[in-house]
Amino acid sequence: MSGPEDLARRTLAKAPADLLLDRLAGELEEVYQITRVELYQVDYRLAELLPLGGGEPITGPGHPAWRCFDHQEPILADGSGWFPVGMRGERRGVLRVSPLPDDPAAVHELDAIATALGHELAAVAASTDIYLSARRTRRLTLAAEMQWELLPGRSRIRPSFSLAGQLEPAYAVRGDSFDWSDDGHRLWLSVINGSGEGVAASMLTSLATHALRNARRAELGLADQAALADQAVYALHRGDQHLSALLLELDLASGLLTVVDAGSPRLVLLRDGEVSEQVLEKQFPLGMFEGTDYREQRFQLRRGDRLFVVSDGVIDATGQHVRYGETALDRFLRRTGPMEPLDAVRSLLGDLRAFVAGDLVDDAVVVCLDWLGPQP
Repeated sequence: MSGPEDLARRTLAKAPADLLLDRLAGELEEVYQITRVELYQVDYRLAELLPLGGGEPITGPGHPAWRCFDHQEPILADGSGWFPVGMRGERRGVLRVSPLPDDPAAVHELDAIATALGHELAAVAASTDIYLSARRTRRLTLAAEMQWELLPGRSRIRPSFSLAGQLEPAYAVRGDSFDWSDDGHRLWLSVINGSGEGVAASMLTSLATHALRNARRAELGLADQAALADQAVYALHRGDQHLSALLLELDLASGLLTVVDAGSPRLVLLRDGEVSEQVLEKQFPLGMFEGTDYREQRFQLRRGDRLFVVSDGVIDATGQHVRYGETALDRFLRRTGPMEPLDAVRSLLGDLRAFVAGDLVDDAVVVCLDWLGPQP
């Protein structure tokens, strides 16, 4: 026999892209006598939870919705249930339902249904704009629209690793970006410290990202991936435009990290509460010269190591004529040890916004990677 979870999944799978929440609400009312169903999506800055149907956003960190989002577990409060909505570590928001059923088994079922909603939201993202539009507190610039469409997501979790990244200023980012992929055995990560202004910067980053993906999917080594992207950028711009990138490949079983530094962002290791910058072999940015040969470096990670990749927009952020700098960055990174990667990234960028008393002027990208060790 089909249980409530299966019925809800089938309802979501059959629902038109724009009516996921409406059809789910009808199913929940019939099965659980729930009369209020609301979806709150996290905005591009990871600072507000925005209701799909309009209304007041949730911003207070102590609110049950934020506790649900931060801890990724159901929160029951004042007759309502708050359930995390996401997929494979990618947090999309929270689902609120009320009145809450008395049966504890129903709470478990609703948690699974919220996860199913997260999968369906990802599945329909390319066919409707209503969910993307509802995540915005203001209009994105065209360059930012292009950059967000380029990303693989903002977080990823597997038994052997946890990964998250974020761009700032979220609604006006231009050239900074990141990309990742894994096949269960290896994880590939690229972080781009873009150059230029507006749409031109986004187009340059897009070219480099797609060139890197093309080389990665052709199963080329990391140095050859950099060389192909370098050639693609140089062929179009003849050295007049170039951009910095850091390419990483992590063997998930052994923790062996392969790195190519193409004029890259900063790579920082947090190990046993201590912060240290990884010394990299500085090589030419992508597209600066014709036919650059890139070399790989290797580092051995330990179980529980945390890596941060930060662009110069983080270190050079300025508030009241004072630069944020390496010392403040290292001090803050040490405090992130107990946090999940997405929370660490969000906290760092929140600290930066507080430091500059508003939005960042220059692009900044932060990526956080935990290697959790080989898994059976």
